[in-house]
Amino acid sequence: MRIKYEEMVGQFVRVLEKYGIHGEDALVSAKLFADASADGVHTHGLQRFPKFIASIKNGSVDVEKRAVPVERIGLIERWDGQKGPGNLNARICMERAVALAKENGFGIVALRNTNHWMRPGNYGLMAVQSDCIGILWTNTTPNMPSWGGKNAVLGNNPLVVAIPYRDCPVVVDVAMSMFSYGKLEKYKREGIQCPVDGGIDEDGNITRDPARILKTHQVLPIGYWKGSGLSLVLDLIAATVSGGLTTNEIGKLDTETSLSQIFMAFDLASIPDRGEVEKQIGDTLLGIEESTPVKEGMKVHYPGQGMKRTREESMKLGVFADDGLWQQVLEM
Repeated sequence: MRIKYEEMVGQFVRVLEKYGIHGEDALVSAKLFADASADGVHTHGLQRFPKFIASIKNGSVDVEKRAVPVERIGLIERWDGQKGPGNLNARICMERAVALAKENGFGIVALRNTNHWMRPGNYGLMAVQSDCIGILWTNTTPNMPSWGGKNAVLGNNPLVVAIPYRDCPVVVDVAMSMFSYGKLEKYKREGIQCPVDGGIDEDGNITRDPARILKTHQVLPIGYWKGSGLSLVLDLIAATVSGGLTTNEIGKLDTETSLSQIFMAFDLASIPDRGEVEKQIGDTLLGIEESTPVKEGMKVHYPGQGMKRTREESMKLGVFADDGLWQQVLEM
């Protein structure tokens, strides 16, 4: 089904206020969820909303708390999320990183003790809207084996890089696993296979069956050993710079909380040769668009173009919503 964007936001606000998030914070949080679905990232929009409410009910998220600054090390600011709502904490820290970038050309905020930030691409787009390059990532609870191992010891540690370009920025928003757990749950619910190999089944074989991957928690890292190594270093940098917990330490908790995150912004407006830089970006993206597609009649796109097209369609026709999940929200 399709739901009008404004209606989706309104229902999210209604539920959030019932569970203790009020006023502007409720509206901001609701829009972050709705924006994810409107951009086609359903796993971190409507699909994630009931889980967020559950984390409030079980005490993982303290609705009264927000991220606060605790210390500064050179250009780096350390903030403590106080286990507040992850998406609101992330928004606060990305805003601060952008403000630092406007002052110094570059800004970095390291956040500890926070919760799941929902769809991370939202915060990359915040940087873009302020004419900044945004680079950000988080660690997670252990949910992926190290390459060559069987038990989950790494996080899939999503990474976002967003680069301004006219009305269609470049946005890369990827977990270090071939598929996020939200995507696997979506495939399982819809009764379809993963489009490519996604994990290991109980017999130790590579599989595209989302149900079998969810059972073993043995998702494949992107690029196999390369994704495994990248996951590890992202985790260690986030924990070290923020003074927070590593994935290993988060795994010892009862639930996924107390995460460590990094938010960086580079101010393009402060670059003296901005015009030449934008031309180089444009030439590069045009080269991608004009490249020969594998299948005749198809078109090659750069990351971000599909999101823009989906957002425009969602605003015109309504946001796609899983019937059962939408009914859950209406009944909350």
